[in-house]
Amino acid sequence: MSTHTPAGRAPKVDLDTAQAAALAYHCEPGTLKDRIILVTGAGEGIGRAMALALAAAGATVILLGRTQDKLEKLYDEIIAAGYPTPAMVPVNLEVATPANFEELAGMFDREFGRLDGILHNASILGDITPLDNYGYSTWDSVMQVNLNAAFYLTRAMLPLLRSSTDASVLFTSSSVGRKGRAFWGAYAVSKFATEGLVQVLSDELENTTAIRVNSINPGATRTRMRALAYPGEEAMSVTAPEALAPAYLYLLGPASRGVTGLALNAQA
Repeated sequence: MSTHTPAGRAPKVDLDTAQAAALAYHCEPGTLKDRIILVTGAGEGIGRAMALALAAAGATVILLGRTQDKLEKLYDEIIAAGYPTPAMVPVNLEVATPANFEELAGMFDREFGRLDGILHNASILGDITPLDNYGYSTWDSVMQVNLNAAFYLTRAMLPLLRSSTDASVLFTSSSVGRKGRAFWGAYAVSKFATEGLVQVLSDELENTTAIRVNSINPGATRTRMRALAYPGEEAMSVTAPEALAPAYLYLLGPASRGVTGLALNAQA
């Protein structure tokens, strides 16, 4: 595969440079004006916080999540703040099929004509238990939500991403998806696979499109999933979701042109 930089494309940025820039990034108001960005798992936690941050930066955010009441509450909050009017798409990723995502792509095409970004935030934890005790149905559910649905969604949205002049796809990873850890089972394996998906897709798209693909590890963050994984932990001792915004806004916005195929961290 050719490694030259196509005309009009930013030169590729190395990991250390991109990581430092992500952590130090300050997003000026209006930076994401007119961008259309899809956020999965937008109803709570990191997805909710990042949807608000994206909207505050001027993006039109498509809120995708399982629970309509949570999406409606976030929708109202975005409108009340005077940010661009979002779209709301209730979807249960655990049962969604490729055909469902193709239908969504058609709807987004009619409504927006393109996508400028996807934040794959939705994930489920599964069980913290040895593999010889791991339930088969739980394994399948974790793989469906964390990996398969992310692939189905991305594949369906690629034509819309190709219609953008500067698109970013950001997958959520984990420390246990970069170094295996006992008892983390399907969650860890799904995140290892996510890292592989990022590498394959970014390599395929790097020299032929304006689409960049990266992964981000949010690190220890005050979310419901974190509380399930660490029930004895004091919640206020870990980072609030809102504090992760600089890295996410950097990777989903124009400042990260040339950053692709990298595994980054949202916290130092």
